[in-house]
Amino acid sequence: MAAKGNPPIPSVWARGTREADQPALSRAAIVREAVAVLDAEGVEALSMRKLGARLGAGATSLYRHVATKDELMELAVDEVFGEMPPPDAEGPDWRAAAARAAESFRATALRHPWLASVLGQAGLAYLGPNLMAYSERLATLVTRAGFPEPSRAIDALMAYVIGMSTTEAAWLSTVARSGQSEAEFVARLLPAAQQAAAGHEHLVEGYAAAAAVDPVEIRDTKFAYGLEVVLDGLAMRLGR
Repeated sequence: MAAKGNPPIPSVWARGTREADQPALSRAAIVREAVAVLDAEGVEALSMRKLGARLGAGATSLYRHVATKDELMELAVDEVFGEMPPPDAEGPDWRAAAARAAESFRATALRHPWLASVLGQAGLAYLGPNLMAYSERLATLVTRAGFPEPSRAIDALMAYVIGMSTTEAAWLSTVARSGQSEAEFVARLLPAAQQAAAGHEHLVEGYAAAAAVDPVEIRDTKFAYGLEVVLDGLAMRLGR
């Protein structure tokens, strides 16, 4: 029996593009609309049928450009990475450049609350051109800084940034569903939280302190503090 050929790699980046069957329908237009659906309604709401209806095309027409929803997610992730300014690999201060890259990722992830949570699920998204370019600049930055194992330094930094951004985006999605501002939502939530924390000294103190501070400021301060800790640790490793 003749041996079967290797199965195709399940990624949009592993196959060529197809010509549009409608002048107004292109992969770029499909991806832009997909990002709009993801931003407004989340991952679970995205389907090829819904996307086709929004674009005035049948799902079959979409499949000429994007074979599966998984491929669509790969494309959406890469599209959003194109919004991030590339890390500054040329300057003399690696730490400041890494901090700016982290802050840029966080800002992008909060504009697109679905992003951070799907990075590990979006197929081979890291093969996309925008994500490849971003990763290359980040690798150049840490290599020029002198890290002997650049990929591990990047992993440590991005694990923190993605983890914090995922949690923060989930929180903001909860706030958005309430129909209230973040300050209003927190004000309504705090009495119940303080009551639940009764008898737990440190938690009571924490909630009391939070009641007097803008929740946006709390989130910004929390992210900045953790980022400084990670960068301190990386600086210590570099110093060795």
